[in-house]
Amino acid sequence: MSIIEERLPYLDALQLGRGSHDAPSNGMVEACVMEAVAYIANEPWSDAPKCASPVITSFLVLWNDAMSDEDRQMLKPLIPKLVGTRTTKKDEETRAWMCTDWLARECAPAWLRLAGLTAQAEALEVLAPLTSAATARKAQPMLDQARKDSAAAWAAVWAAAWADAAWAAAWAAARAAARAAARDAAWAAARDAARDAARDAARHAARDAAGAAAGAALAPTTKGLQASALLLVERMCDVGR
Repeated sequence: MSIIEERLPYLDALQLGRGSHDAPSNGMVEACVMEAVAYIANEPWSDAPKCASPVITSFLVLWNDAMSDEDRQMLKPLIPKLVGTRTTKKDEETRAWMCTDWLARECAPAWLRLAGLTAQAEALEVLAPLTSAATARKAQPMLDQARKDSAAAWAAVWAAAWADAAWAAAWAAARAAARAAARDAAWAAARDAARDAARDAARHAARDAAGAAAGAALAPTTKGLQASALLLVERMCDVGR
């Protein structure tokens, strides 16, 4: 599947939106990121274009919907890069592990550090990259400890809606990896521990802030993870090319 060059100019005026949208009749007006990929590849209007990697698609569909209207526009430069990323099953497994590794060694530590759990964050950051069941099993004790400590830190059963959105990229990574590695027990254990640690640490940080100050307190971590996730998607696009 190749890009339809005459459709690329429509991306300039594209406003990425949350959820699904009607197919355009006179040029593109609004779409989610994956609908835009289907459009420039001349595929049927869908948020699951056949030309794109299923793992990357799952990641981006969930992340697209979790972002604010303003932040979502940072996904636009990815659109042409996503065409042709559906490669082999082995490549999908590689991408799934890349998502899990990002969740464990970048996303969870960012929230742990914000919640004041610096030692736990550092313990995850120095783990060897999670690229296989063997590396995941080796990392599991540290991931389990981070999950335990972050759950203990979150004493209040409360989180603002925006706090959930802030760590949604982590959950998207876990969901994306499920497509390729759901039957791997070591992968599932690593994913769940890292996901829970990130979630509870983010909620702990939200609990410790209040009102408008809470958004300001979380914003630097959210922005940093958005930039990190963009780089992750670009690396996944390069797999198999």
